[in-house]
Amino acid sequence: MARFLAPKLRDLYSGLLHIIYPNLCAGCDADLPAGYSCFCFVCRRRLQTTDMHLVNENEFTDRFWGRLPLRSGTAMYYFNRRSPIQYALHKLKYKNQPDIGQRIGRQLGLLLATSPLFESVEAIVPVPLHPKKERSRGYNQSAMLAAGISDTMHVPVLSGILIRQQFADSQTQKKRMERFHNVSEAFVLKKPERVQGKHILLVDDVLTTGATLETCGNALLKAPGIQISMATIAIAMH
Repeated sequence: MARFLAPKLRDLYSGLLHIIYPNLCAGCDADLPAGYSCFCFVCRRRLQTTDMHLVNENEFTDRFWGRLPLRSGTAMYYFNRRSPIQYALHKLKYKNQPDIGQRIGRQLGLLLATSPLFESVEAIVPVPLHPKKERSRGYNQSAMLAAGISDTMHVPVLSGILIRQQFADSQTQKKRMERFHNVSEAFVLKKPERVQGKHILLVDDVLTTGATLETCGNALLKAPGIQISMATIAIAMH
């Protein structure tokens, strides 16, 4: 009888853990089967993935052409309205679910780790939030993404390198030039000696116009000898 007790207790423990910390699909909230870390089979079928992490010049890097000297750039998914990725990002940013950023970040890190374009990355820098917004949200979604990437790329996250000194309005409903004006002087580089001469991966949740990433990149370029690559969860289609 005793030999059957341990498996039953393990099953009970697993069941209780699932109730308290359910492993749900980031795209539709369905229960995830074993082996699925972010999206269920149905949502995976609906996601539009990219291979940008394997291509030196792509849709991501094209958006910074003539604006910022990028070494490499990639997004894992295309962003579409009413898609699983839109739902996942909404929960990450506005529904107090930071684990979604870490889970997707681990998947993105696995892709980057297979690419020769990103193999020399030495540190990860997340796009910062203004302290007021971070206190209100409870976390920085880009920092959650960076933590997940770090887990699977085995590259450290450098915090406090970029500081957002201006509290800017949400970028969501703004047009391209409005976005640039909104963040034009928002970021300041601190402790440049920690990134000088390094290949840095700058990460954010979504690439739309590129205004925020460009401003962060220009701030980082004040460190001598730095090389910048970028990665996001998704890229908005033009």
